[in-house]
Amino acid sequence: MSEEVPTEQYKALTQKALEARDASYSPYSKYRVGCCILTKTGEFISGANVENASYGGTICAERTAAVKAVTSGHADDWVAVAIAGDSLSNCISPCGICRQVLREFLPRPAPIVMLNGDASRQVVRSLEELLPLSFGPDDLNEA
Repeated sequence: MSEEVPTEQYKALTQKALEARDASYSPYSKYRVGCCILTKTGEFISGANVENASYGGTICAERTAAVKAVTSGHADDWVAVAIAGDSLSNCISPCGICRQVLREFLPRPAPIVMLNGDASRQVVRSLEELLPLSFGPDDLNEA
């Protein structure tokens, strides 16, 4: 997968993304999503989607994990991200706003692992591939 992510950490990352779905609050869509972030120190930080009756107040699993990571002192040491949904046929991909949030903290060449519901299918892409020509913190430093 990546030279930066040893096989055992990769397996743990994907398993923790699958397990994170159990914390999902998804009474409206009935579609659970889990996310796990791996840090340089080997910590795994998970999050799940949390829906809201006003829909716009819903927060995706990726943003839940990102907020937990940042508020736990891990704003600048992300190595990889894994995301798992419930679909057995399709691997889940981050929505647009989640891609932008990941852009804030994840190095662009870092892997994003997208899983189907039982991890029998996996797609790995870099943030650069998922969000080409992106706008991020380094663009503001040039101003």
